[in-house]
Amino acid sequence: MTRIRLTAQERHAQLVAAAVTAFARGGYAGTTTDQVARIAGVSQPYVIRIFGTKQELFLATMWHASGRVQRIWREAAAADPTLPGLGKAFKALLAERDLLVVLLHAFTTGSDPGLGDAVRQCYGDMFMLVRELTGATAEQARDFFASGMLITVLSAMRVLGPDAVPPQPWMTDLLGTLPYDQE
Repeated sequence: MTRIRLTAQERHAQLVAAAVTAFARGGYAGTTTDQVARIAGVSQPYVIRIFGTKQELFLATMWHASGRVQRIWREAAAADPTLPGLGKAFKALLAERDLLVVLLHAFTTGSDPGLGDAVRQCYGDMFMLVRELTGATAEQARDFFASGMLITVLSAMRVLGPDAVPPQPWMTDLLGTLPYDQE
């Protein structure tokens, strides 16, 4: 069998994709570089050679997830530069549940001395991008993010999105209050 040699950029992307899966399952504290290596089909020393530390791997994974959200919003804003336009575009990310769960895990590490500055920068970049793309006030962007975080949490719990669990009455009530079409 002939092995295809990946470029450094392709290998980096492969490791980040594996890290998305691993960190979505276990969060920062509960995930090892060995778990990421197993998912990627490489050795743990190779992961460390590429990223240096688990912390750097986690940050690369967070920036990857944030970048994906920001690309979706930029594309949406080209056609509809409004908060509802960005909200509807966010719906596409529900199919990428692990990506959203990684962001949730990242935001919970905001008090970690080694991660906090980058996590706050990531969140701030997303907040400012929404304001820039839509012209929203700080209060409007806050409400957009509050709804988005609720949608992200509900997606992580499989209340909405692909593979959603059968709805319970509280879920139906809550989903009916969401500002953007989540059907």
